[in-house]
Amino acid sequence: MDTLDVVVIGGGVVGLAIAKTLALTGREVVLLERHSRIGEETSSRNSEVIHAGIYYQTNSLKALLCVSGKELLYSYCEEKSIPYDRCGKVIVALTKDQEETLDIIRARAIENGVEDLQPMTGTEVAELEPAVKCIAGLFSPSTGIVDAHSLMVALQGDLENAGGNVAFLSDFSQASFGNDRFRLRVATEESTTEVDARCLINAAGLQASRVARRIAALDPRYIPETRFAKGNYFVYQAQHPFQHLIYPVPEPGGLGIHVTLDLAGGARFGPNVEWVDEPEYSVSSQHVDRFFDTIKGYWPDVSRDALTPGYAGVRPKIVGPGDPPGDFVIQGPSDHGIPGLVNLFGIESPGLTASLAIAEKVREALL
Repeated sequence: MDTLDVVVIGGGVVGLAIAKTLALTGREVVLLERHSRIGEETSSRNSEVIHAGIYYQTNSLKALLCVSGKELLYSYCEEKSIPYDRCGKVIVALTKDQEETLDIIRARAIENGVEDLQPMTGTEVAELEPAVKCIAGLFSPSTGIVDAHSLMVALQGDLENAGGNVAFLSDFSQASFGNDRFRLRVATEESTTEVDARCLINAAGLQASRVARRIAALDPRYIPETRFAKGNYFVYQAQHPFQHLIYPVPEPGGLGIHVTLDLAGGARFGPNVEWVDEPEYSVSSQHVDRFFDTIKGYWPDVSRDALTPGYAGVRPKIVGPGDPPGDFVIQGPSDHGIPGLVNLFGIESPGLTASLAIAEKVREALL
């Protein structure tokens, strides 16, 4: 049996970025994707926002990799002609307490190396976005939006041009480790096959903990529980006045129901946070009242009738309701002691923004 150099599990934006990065260093890479297309889960069900790196705990992987990943992503979009817009966003405060929170957010951002935030009065916000009602704001000029599908197609193209391959409809079943290599069992439509690999990268997102539990040599104490935080989005089926993204102050589990623009000029609102036992993607119209009430706080002229159920995404979190925010977990051989194995857990927002920086971190873990 031939031995592959690297197998990456998971064809979302992070798995693709890792596979592309390793292939461009000359390594033989095969990416396993259980669906028939790339990015069928978290990567195609998000806000498509390029985050600045504002909110995250100082010196956390989320902060470090978001800030560096943002610049890598903007450069990659330019290089590959991937549609994006550095449109900027405004974080708005509706109360005095929230205004104080803006000060905390700005201080955290500066610690993270994000020094371009601009404090604004309510009047200044109104000059920038006349329809928005607030008492204060923070403007982030380096926040943007990107066509996530075009990004993933470019990553796949770079992977394949460098000699790598994507194996679709290939579901990882289990792996053992011995003689410095992994023996993988992979279920396809026709059969179950075995392949050997020197390196194994678990970038399975929502399924990362399930995949890790099927790696026989891995001590269970290195496998956190993945919890599922569903976020619903509503599309605005009418004209809207926004030129920038509009965010409330963050809420537990997420960044609040915000205005996200798409590259065609449409507006959508979300996500909320709904903890679920298993990933599922239906969007109930029963959420509309909460969305309407929240949006009305900063956009008094919002039309309830124009809010239409759009889509939902699910975040793979390694913390639960009421817990402090979690960080990315990138475990390499120096953590768990298995040569050639890298596990990624809790790769939620800002995973898309940080994807190219995450890929560099994985490459370093294998050196």
